[in-house]
This record gives sequence, C-alpha cells and structure tokens, in this order.
Amino acid sequence: MIIALIGQPNCGKSTIFNYFSGYKAMVSNFPGTTVKYTVSQVVFQGEEITCVDLPGVYSLTSTDPAELESRNYLLSGAADVILNVIDASLLGRSLELTLELMSLERPMIVALNMMDEAARKGIHIDPDKLSQMLGVPVVTTVAATGRGLTELLETAVTVGHTGVRPSQIIFSRDIEEEIAELSDRLDRDQARELGLPYRFLLVKLLEDDPHLLEEVGRRHPGCLAIIRNHQKILAESHGRSPEIVISSERHALTSNIFEAVAKVTPSQKPSWRERLDRVATHKVWGYLILVLILGIFFQVVFRFGQTTENFLVGYLDEAQKMGALWLGKESLSYHLLVDGLFLGIFGGLAIVLPYLVPFLLGLALLEDSGYLPRVAFLMDNLMHLVGLHGKSIIPFILGYGCSVPAVISTRILESPRDRLVVSLLAVLIPCSARSVIIFALVAYALGPYWALGVYLFNLLVIAILGRISTWMLPEVSPGLLMEIPEYRRPTWHNVLRKSWYSLKDFIVVAWPILIIGSVVLSILKFYGLDGHINEVLMPLTALLGLPLEVGTTLIFGIMRKELSLIMLNEALGTTNITAVLSTAQLLTFTIFVLFYVPCASTIAALSRELGWKQAGLAVVISLGLALMLGLLTRSFGALVF
Repeated sequence: MIIALIGQPNCGKSTIFNYFSGYKAMVSNFPGTTVKYTVSQVVFQGEEITCVDLPGVYSLTSTDPAELESRNYLLSGAADVILNVIDASLLGRSLELTLELMSLERPMIVALNMMDEAARKGIHIDPDKLSQMLGVPVVTTVAATGRGLTELLETAVTVGHTGVRPSQIIFSRDIEEEIAELSDRLDRDQARELGLPYRFLLVKLLEDDPHLLEEVGRRHPGCLAIIRNHQKILAESHGRSPEIVISSERHALTSNIFEAVAKVTPSQKPSWRERLDRVATHKVWGYLILVLILGIFFQVVFRFGQTTENFLVGYLDEAQKMGALWLGKESLSYHLLVDGLFLGIFGGLAIVLPYLVPFLLGLALLEDSGYLPRVAFLMDNLMHLVGLHGKSIIPFILGYGCSVPAVISTRILESPRDRLVVSLLAVLIPCSARSVIIFALVAYALGPYWALGVYLFNLLVIAILGRISTWMLPEVSPGLLMEIPEYRRPTWHNVLRKSWYSLKDFIVVAWPILIIGSVVLSILKFYGLDGHINEVLMPLTALLGLPLEVGTTLIFGIMRKELSLIMLNEALGTTNITAVLSTAQLLTFTIFVLFYVPCASTIAALSRELGWKQAGLAVVISLGLALMLGLLTRSFGALVF
C-alpha cells in the first residue's frame, strides 16, 4: 500500500511523515522546504506500507517545478491513499486544495493538523461534520506532539483497504452546464488515455490547465478549438478568465464549508505574536533585531566552541607527546597511528564538533521558532537591490546549513536565469562546514565579531556578484509571495532530531573522509611527497602570503571543507595555529577557503541541476573569486595588523 502525504506548505506534513517512517524528511517552520518527494518503507500492524512525502502545493494547477512534482505523482495514480494534511488554523484556505484532491476520485483521508494553533486563534472545528460534508474520514492531530498520529495511520490503512472515495463537488449551475456540454463533445477515452477521472479532466481543461491542454492538443489537436470555445463562453458570462471563475467557485465552496463546520471567537486584543511581528519585520527595528540575534548566536557558538576546543585539544597534545615517546616521532608507526589515524579521529571531535553542534542547534532553533521566514522577508528588500527577489532567498537561507540542499532547492524558481544565478551564488554561502573554519580560526584568533564581519563581507560579495549577474542577464524576477508561519515554541525533540540529521552527515560521510585524508597526508609527509604537492601549489600560496605547507590542505578541502581545517593542523604540525600563522594569514586562509572551489558533493549537485558545463563554470568562477579576495585580504591584513 502506498500512502501519499500532500498539503499546502508548512502544514506539518513532513512532521507526520517522520512520525510514520522515522526521521527522513527535513521538517521546518519554513514554507517550501520539501522540493522533491521522499519515500520510506513502514511496517505497521504486520503490513508493509510505503509512505511518500510530497512537496507542499497550493493547487494542482501550477507552473512551480516543486509543485509539479507533487501534481505529476498524484496524477500518475501511484498512490493507493491520498492523505491530505490541513492546517486547522487556516482551514478556510486549506480546503481549496482538498476540493481539488477530492476530484481525483481516489481513496482519501484528511488530517486536521495543528488543532492547538486553531484553538489558540479561537477556531473550533467539528471534525465529524467536516467528514460528513467531504465524504472522507477526518482525523484531528497535533503533529508536533504526536497527538492523533497513530489513529491517523490506522485510519489511512483502513481507507486503503476499503477504498473510501470522497463526495463529488458540485459547482454552480452555469459552470456545471459548461462541464456537461464539454462532456458531450469530448470522448471519455481521452481521460482513460491519460489515466485521469473524466470529470477532473473536463474541469482542468475548462480551467485552462497548460499541461493537460498541451497533452490533449498533442493527442487530439481537433479538440482544442472546442475547449477554447467553452472557455470563452464561461469567461464572457462571468467577465473573468475561466481559471479565475473556477478557482473563485472553489473559494466560495470552501467558505461555505468553513462556516458550516467551524465557529470563531476572535480575541479582543492583538496577541503577543502580532505585536512581536510589528517589531521583528519593521523596516528599521527589524534589521536591528536581526543583527542582535545574530550577535548573540555568534557569541554562544564561539564561547561554547572555544571552551570545549581548549579543553579537548589539551588532551590531544598530551596524546601526541605520549605517542612520540612510545613510537618515536620519526617512525612510520607514529605517522600512521598518531599523526594520521588519531589526529583524524580526535581532530573531528576536538576541533570540528565543538563549533558544529551549537551552530546546528542554533540554526534549528531559529528555524523552528518561525524567525527564519522573517529573515527572508527582511532580506527580500535587499535582494531587490541586486536584481533577485522572491523565492531566490530560500536557497540562500538553506545554504547556511548545507550547499547541497541549497542548490537542489533552486528548482522551485520558475526562471532558468534565476536558477543559474542563484545556484552559482548559493554555493558561496558559508555552509556549516565553512562556518566551523570561520569560528575555529577567525573567531578563535580575533573574536566572534570578526567572524560576524566575515559573514557580512560574504553577503556584500554575493550582493555585488548578484548585481553584476543580473545586469549581464537582464530579466524581471517574480516578486515574493511567501507564507509567514506562526511563531512556535521549538520542541527539543524536533530540534535535536533535525540537528542530528545534519550532524549525521558529518559523522557518517565527512568524518571518515577526514580520517582517511589525515592518514594519507601523514604518509605523504613521512615519505616527503607532500613537499612535491606544495611546490606545485607554491605560486598560489606565495601569492596569498601563506606558508608553503598550506598547499596540501587546499587540495583536501575540495573533498570536504572541514578537511582544510584538520589538514591545516597536521600540515603545520601543531593544533596551536595562532603560534604558526599570523593574524593576516589566518584571515587570508579563511577568506580563500570560504570562496574557493565548492566541495565534491556540491559540484555533483550543481551538475545534476545545471549540467556539467555550468558546474565547471561555478568551479572556475569561485576559484578566481577566491584568489582575488584572498589578495585583497592579504593587503588588508598588512595594513591593519
């Protein structure tokens, strides 16, 4: 049995999916996080079930690439049960998608989620009456706490076995007349050819659905004139386009359903959330609050990371001394076991994790609280200055966690120009791996506000590059229409699981690479081969004013950015980097690593989304940019330090 979860963005769909199947989908208090569907196998009451988490959609008529993925999956008929997740606090709006899903005439169940939010807003819903009007089971849930989710899965399985189908939605008489007349003139076989219910096809054709019109026109070109004629009649009788006529009809139907099943007792005064939003999104105070929150965030990450690193590195130094005493510092055994294997393992524990863990926890807290969408709202104003706006901000926000989902999320952008420009710029955002380098080097040596300065400098560079890109490739980007979710109290369960989801990528993928890279570098050092690599890269390191030994670290950093940091300790032969590199050299190294060639997994993601030529272009641009900015930083360091 296949159960497909579908709903409007930010309705709690992925949270329910994770409850069913374990933590496999990214759950965020941020609309548009899911950009491709996720599949998981579940064994429930002895039966194997496939759960599919589809990207959030507002309508089954869409040109948005992520929404098209959901639509195409649903229209393929692969799902045995459609589980429509609804935000109960936005019931009137959410039901419009429900009516469209009902027209697919497939077994269906409605999850009335976020009932706690609805109650807070004074919305009281009668689920039994709603179930009666829709003709499908309705289960009330609070996904954040797990309330009602076991009952929901049980009901979904029952619906799959019994094949309960929703009631048919009847429009007003004039629309029904056009549907009936179009039905008389089109062959039912056309719907069978496409695997769609006949009435659903008729409504979508009248609604001027571009994809179905193209498909019908390709198979039966003579039918297009008939369809256009009925669209014209519908438009002339209402004075509006046919798609607006039918969508308005659905809106009226959902309003009637809402009034019948819900009672609203609004609060007499604005809630604290509304008062907070007036300040948090203010054109002046909003930016000051943003800087304050980022300052606190940087301080917490730095203080925790610095204290933990200092504590653990002391043990690392002692272990290296003991290893040198037992094995001999010049022996192969010492290079393999201590400088290689042990430094790779302990380096990740003592140098990377102290900064990575609080960074991921802080990012998850900001996201789940609902503040990140406010950041997107504030940053959208700045995006207009560089010629990019609208949903372009979403990949940039995701990029602070990891560049790979940032690149993948560009598929939500309608314009090929925007997808290209945003992909090339998103890989320059400091991901969690680069952030570790910034905190462990710049913040450690100069303080957290210098690290914040590096982030602001990064944004300035991206803004300038964005302005140049959009000037060279002129095109009007669509404006921002993004749902701003409610402020919510983050649950530690979700924050910890989300942080673990990101941290697991480091532990499972990056850490083994760090260990292998550390062993390889130690072998190269033992046999003196690292010197040859450094000599090849000497023109680059000399140009940047960096020690010759730094060359090998830049090669390893292409595999994973954290490798540059760990390899730096091994290449220089000490964990006390500040004793070997000057402040200007630390800053130059950090800026160069921040902008130079993306990691291998990001390059692979770029090639999938844009093609190998564009991925190669990103590599060349980032390398040239890093070199130029590295030289500027070296000059800056010579003047200041």
